[in-house]
Amino acid sequence: MAKLSPPFRAALRGSGAALVLAFLAFAFHAATGIGDEALFGTWVYCAVMLGAAASCLARAALVRRERAAWLLVGAGLLAWTGGEIYYEAALAAAGSVPIPSPADIGYLLFYPLTYAGLIVLLRERIGSFPFTRWLDGLIAAASTSGSSLETATNLAYPIADLTLLTLVISAAAFTGWRPGATWSLLGAGLIVLAASDFTYLLQSAQGTYVEGGPLDAAWPLGALLLAGAAWVAPGPRRRVHPRGLRVAGIPVAAALLAIGVLAGERVDRLPAAAEVLALITLLLVIGRLALALRRSDANLASTEREALSDELTGLANRRALMSDLSAAVAQAPRSGNAHLLVMFDLDGFKAYNDSFGHPAGDALLARLAERLRAFAGERAEAYRLGGDEFCLLAECSLGEAGPLVAGASAALCEHGEGFRVDASQGNVLIPGEADSREGALRLADTRMYANKSRERASAGSQSRDVLMRAQHERRPELHDHLLDVAELARAVASELGMDEEQRDEVFRAAELHDTGKMAIPDAILNKPGPLEPEEWAFMREHPLIGERIIAAAPALVPVARLVRSSHERWDGGGYPDDLRGEQIPLGSRVIAVCDAYEAMRSDRPYSVAMVAARALEELRSGAGAQFDPRVVEAFERVIGRSAAEAPSKGRARDGAA
Repeated sequence: MAKLSPPFRAALRGSGAALVLAFLAFAFHAATGIGDEALFGTWVYCAVMLGAAASCLARAALVRRERAAWLLVGAGLLAWTGGEIYYEAALAAAGSVPIPSPADIGYLLFYPLTYAGLIVLLRERIGSFPFTRWLDGLIAAASTSGSSLETATNLAYPIADLTLLTLVISAAAFTGWRPGATWSLLGAGLIVLAASDFTYLLQSAQGTYVEGGPLDAAWPLGALLLAGAAWVAPGPRRRVHPRGLRVAGIPVAAALLAIGVLAGERVDRLPAAAEVLALITLLLVIGRLALALRRSDANLASTEREALSDELTGLANRRALMSDLSAAVAQAPRSGNAHLLVMFDLDGFKAYNDSFGHPAGDALLARLAERLRAFAGERAEAYRLGGDEFCLLAECSLGEAGPLVAGASAALCEHGEGFRVDASQGNVLIPGEADSREGALRLADTRMYANKSRERASAGSQSRDVLMRAQHERRPELHDHLLDVAELARAVASELGMDEEQRDEVFRAAELHDTGKMAIPDAILNKPGPLEPEEWAFMREHPLIGERIIAAAPALVPVARLVRSSHERWDGGGYPDDLRGEQIPLGSRVIAVCDAYEAMRSDRPYSVAMVAARALEELRSGAGAQFDPRVVEAFERVIGRSAAEAPSKGRARDGAA
């Protein structure tokens, strides 16, 4: 609630307590007859009603949240109180009270104002309130009949009570039948008011109503319950969508009541007003059901679109492809035309995602999808199967297949500074090369990955061969060392559960991790003693130099990233970026362990080769400091499974620096 000063809060509590005491005094008088009727029946009664209205208006003035709702409810109670005051001042002493009277205007104004206030309150609490729920209230109101103006006025009270209760029931449904304290108090207050109005109407018709009796205490009790609801702290807003009988119960019950009225007319002629109201009720029910059907159709269409489309790109999804492909397989033999199925897998997307982040990767997928959609146009259907996999399905002649494949492949390519994304594809013609949905998918998938492997081997292997040859010419003695490190790294990567593409990247990075040393002078590389600080600074540049050289080949960008981090330490003491722990790429952590082991097992200018057991012991002692403990454990398992250790070879300094 509002942040009020302690004295102000105390004043509000005192006013509330005084209001409750005044009501209890009035209720005691109504039940026992003790006390002056003029004092209690007029002054105390009107004071309680006026206090209830003032309580709601004070809530609206002091608390911004839900202000409009409680202002309307307070205005409704104030209008009711105005009707009471007019009645006591001008009509109570009259021998005959006209119906309707000006007092009825005040009484009846309570209902539309409160109805509007409850609508606003419900919108505040659940975020929205459909037009159909307003219509339910009108249906409930129209389903009751009347004849003369006097009868209509008398019936207006229970009808209006029924309308308000309809709204409260709707609110309970929209909150999942967990209305909370506010709506419980509102419901209790409206039930009390409805019960008192029905009882008053029945007693008046029977001539048994006695003014000043116990029934008179029900109206101020209902008003106080409404006022109390205003000061209950509102909970968090929540959006609940009731379904089924929760929503349909009100219009269905009203329709049955209207049908009963029309059926009763067959037995005993009812006034024309009753027939008209019953007919209006049925028309409203028909309109209500039409709106429900329209919304249901819209929801169904939306659900179908979501079920058959990809959320990120808007293209058709795998489920849609399976359906369309089944239709294509069934249609092909009859139409005589072939259907072309093309599956695509993006090359370089993983590196792009790693370099620029997942939001940028999603944006790239959306751009490529839009280009594929534009290319497909009306002659083909484009799909996203998930991740970086796309698909195209088109009915075409054999001569059109080649241009379609080439155009779709071009649509899925994007090049920029530091990245290159292309698409490997596999295509199949239906029914010429496959006569079933599963067979077409399997053949296209096989061809796509064969194409992908060839392209990767072609681009990556050529660049790798050039760099390996350059290293061999610069330092021939390192060739065997690099191959041993690469084979170990691939085995450890497999032990750690890395997939085929990741294992391939680790292998290539291990082969090329010393590429940057081609820029380091031999005097530093072959120095038999410790390096000077300025020499160390120069040596620490070689991972960055290696990254720049390797990344010049777009197919080796992921490899270059692993080379850059291959001399980082688990505890953060490595170089060039001072990465630590999981910040270091897993492939780089694997290379660091394998490189260190091979370096310790080799003769170097400043030390002799260690035996295998001693080298493993050094790795264990460095686990948690220099090396990732999990990688060291995987390395030990790989070595333990080896049939025999490779003999130590005399090698030049490899710079496991």
